[in-house]
Amino acid sequence: MTTKTLPGFAPAASPHASTTLHTPEDAIIAGETTIPSQGDSMPAYHARPKNASDPLPVVLVIQEIFGVHEHIRDLCRRLALEGYLAVAPELYFRQGDPNDFADIQTLFDGLVMKVPDAQVLADLDHVANWAARNGGDAHRLLATGFCWGGRITWLYAAHNPQLKAAVAWYGKLVGQKSLNSPKHPVDIATDLNAPVLGLYGAQDTGIPLETVETMRQALRAANAHAEIVVYPDAGHAFNADYRPSYHEESAKDGWRRMLDWFAQYGGVAR
Repeated sequence: MTTKTLPGFAPAASPHASTTLHTPEDAIIAGETTIPSQGDSMPAYHARPKNASDPLPVVLVIQEIFGVHEHIRDLCRRLALEGYLAVAPELYFRQGDPNDFADIQTLFDGLVMKVPDAQVLADLDHVANWAARNGGDAHRLLATGFCWGGRITWLYAAHNPQLKAAVAWYGKLVGQKSLNSPKHPVDIATDLNAPVLGLYGAQDTGIPLETVETMRQALRAANAHAEIVVYPDAGHAFNADYRPSYHEESAKDGWRRMLDWFAQYGGVAR
């Protein structure tokens, strides 16, 4: 492992690991754009396969706590190689820049907790609309999110009735309520519009297994179309190949499960 700060990664995400992956762009088109949303121009990163003639299934890629840094951009590139139009919007952009914060706690206190869930969900709706006008298929709308974005993914599955399926990676399920975060995933189990796959690590000290079980019970009580997989040897951020938390076996299995989940609900056939 190395403590070197790698280019393109949020400072608060260090130390970085030697397992960092980089997906080449030879077979895809990828880059930055801006998306009109609630009277503002929202920065976003997008990636799609080259030479796609038909509308593509869309994946909204919802950032980690660190924003749309290099890892999230690379996940978009990986999804593009699988045949998706992947779009990752900068969901903190009105409140600040995660690159201005040197550690996770100050990033959380100084920026993340200031971002209202309602603002985020509305922004994601505008991203979906943009994708439908820019080569995406509005009838094949999917979402996945990581860490902070994993929690948002659950909420979005209860927010947008057009969403066909979602995959939430290690997003918190319970928590204190506030004006900016009036509900958590456990509170919206009865409201899910789309089937959700949740991917969690048994060694995640920030998301205790009892909270995962609480969510499972809420989903069962709601008769919700959802599934939660817990990896016994994985901790938090087990898919984050650029961090020491990376657990390759669990990450690869989770990625396969995500693609299979999407394929069931209008994604690219496997």
